[in-house]
Amino acid sequence: MTLANLLTVFRMAMIPFFIMALVYGHAVAAFYIFLIAGITDALDGFIARYFNQRTALGAFLDPAADKLILTSAFVVLALPGLGLSYTIPIWLPVLTIARDVVIVCLTLLLHLTYSIRNFPPTWPGKATTLFQISYAVGVLLKNAYSLPDWLLLFLLWSVAFLTVVSGFHYIWRMKVMIKGAT
Repeated sequence: MTLANLLTVFRMAMIPFFIMALVYGHAVAAFYIFLIAGITDALDGFIARYFNQRTALGAFLDPAADKLILTSAFVVLALPGLGLSYTIPIWLPVLTIARDVVIVCLTLLLHLTYSIRNFPPTWPGKATTLFQISYAVGVLLKNAYSLPDWLLLFLLWSVAFLTVVSGFHYIWRMKVMIKGAT
């Protein structure tokens, strides 16, 4: 277990505290927990590269931790009745989770049917993640302090657009990979 992997596990362990902070109305605490998670994400990546601590476990855990905390944020921030001043529209977590499920299922299909194991993220996928994180941070900031509504609206529709575009891009890329494997 490397230091980079320990930081990733720590990030995963923060998820229940992040959720509880939101559920119990502690928006400021939730914002800082999410911020600390982001810092540990950057730090574990730096440590893994700079100190040559890349591991197969880290390659699995790091994106899993990122996806878990981001999905948790989207789902909990969409729950009505938490007393939050601003919530995410319920259709957005449904859209983002549906895209991720399709990608995971198709990736599994590629692996099982065509033995394709390497499926790195694409620039539309990375852009989607960047905007999802930005929107989650924006919503947390809006609830903890303040943020202009126009900015949240821009981020909301950017996330929706990029989620759809990146989903179709991944599907197209998988079709190309299948053609190359046959």
